[in-house]
Amino acid sequence: MLVYPCGLDVSSRSMSFLAARLREHRRRIGSRWRRLSTGRQALLVLAHLRNGTTYAQLAAGFEVGTSTVYRYISEAVDLLAALAPTLNEAVRAASAKAYVLLDGTLLPIDRIAADRPYYSGKHKKHGVNVQVIADPFGRLLWASPALPGAVHDIRAAREHGIIDALEQAHIPCWADKGYQGARGTVRVPIRGRWEALSTGQQAVNRSQAKLRALVEPAIAALKTWRLLRKLRCSTTRITGIVQAILTLHHASSTGG
Repeated sequence: MLVYPCGLDVSSRSMSFLAARLREHRRRIGSRWRRLSTGRQALLVLAHLRNGTTYAQLAAGFEVGTSTVYRYISEAVDLLAALAPTLNEAVRAASAKAYVLLDGTLLPIDRIAADRPYYSGKHKKHGVNVQVIADPFGRLLWASPALPGAVHDIRAAREHGIIDALEQAHIPCWADKGYQGARGTVRVPIRGRWEALSTGQQAVNRSQAKLRALVEPAIAALKTWRLLRKLRCSTTRITGIVQAILTLHHASSTGG
């Protein structure tokens, strides 16, 4: 447990990892004296990402200006996002697994009603579509760049090249009915109303549903970072934030 003015339920490995990256960055660019040490900057960034603490609250808590908070966070997010695994790297890591799980999640955003591309009819709210790949134990392997919430899961998977990448690597993938028509190695439930399916088809769909349910812990792992529960930043910054959080998640899980 890390503590600033409040508790942070995040592994100390995450802070150590981020502080080390910040020290390397400052050394590389020859940064002069700053108001906060790399450790304090790392703590500030984690407070924002994990708790969703606002710039104004962080400025007051760390006794710096809001513009300094913005620069510190942007700098750290850019550094972390650059270290996030690519889809190809995630697929290579997944090649040792029996199969992977694929699902999409909507990250809510603060948008006005006129922003139709970001409105998800399925979820009845504005947000961005992020595709998640998990291993058979529900561990988060990869999270995609953000697309507008109106984009359906099958289209998002195609745009990111997920389906082709998994097929080329011969990795079986379980997904829900939102990926009907994906083909390749992606396996989806048998279509049709439940009562119209045979007993065998119902059994297959039940078995698949149990496997697919294990993707939920991976999605939950993303959303434990409370900033993602309601993003109030520019939509152009969301992909970087998601990738930064993915990097921190892996650093915490593997010890960096």
